[in-house]
Amino acid sequence: MGPLTGKVALVTGGSGGIGAAIARRLSADGASVAVGYRLGAAQAGVVANDLPGPALAVAIDVADGPSVRAAMAQVIAEWGRLDIVVNTAGIAPYLPLEDIDDTHMRIIFETNVQGVVHVTKAAAEVITAPGGRIVHFSSRLADFPRPGTSIYAASKGAVDTLVNTFGKELAPRGIIVNAVAPGVIDTPMTRDVVRERGAAIAAATPVGRIGQPEDIAGIVAFLSGPDCGWIVGRSLLADGGLS
Repeated sequence: MGPLTGKVALVTGGSGGIGAAIARRLSADGASVAVGYRLGAAQAGVVANDLPGPALAVAIDVADGPSVRAAMAQVIAEWGRLDIVVNTAGIAPYLPLEDIDDTHMRIIFETNVQGVVHVTKAAAEVITAPGGRIVHFSSRLADFPRPGTSIYAASKGAVDTLVNTFGKELAPRGIIVNAVAPGVIDTPMTRDVVRERGAAIAAATPVGRIGQPEDIAGIVAFLSGPDCGWIVGRSLLADGGLS
């Protein structure tokens, strides 16, 4: 019996990287897990099939409100409830100021900011209460932006504000909302950064290495579990001490 036995979780962006690691961890802790994907249905199916407990793959586009509600309805139709929503879906194209245009801003904010609103609003309507858990993803760059990351970093600063506010709104109903703000984690999304600056980042990090998806999955497991009832509306910085 794990700490999440009997719980049902939906993980957006679950077909790879951090999301897949989270799906594996929540499943190992006893939850039934819906692996959400926007693209990569086959890979999401592979992740779901490899989980130790009940699992399914679910199509979801967090930038689209009806898609989010439909995915949650599918999960509830399968298992009768929804207790945990982990929203790892996000995009991270970087551009310097001179290259920023309306399209760049729109696609980042639609997924990274509007997605948080869509997921939280839909979850609040159906998630178990009291006892529900919603976990979003911010970034170390929200507080420590680098040149060229302005729009992405701003989107994650908005996530911090939304999580803080939604946490206060939903906690009286027994729904706990928090976020994780990772530093550089070795995933397909960050391969270029790791290749170009990985050695320098590891050398500057007190733990002496680049973060792995499993490092973040453990934090999410805690935020999703019964022991996280006294942390509300926070974005937990997880960067190996780099900051």
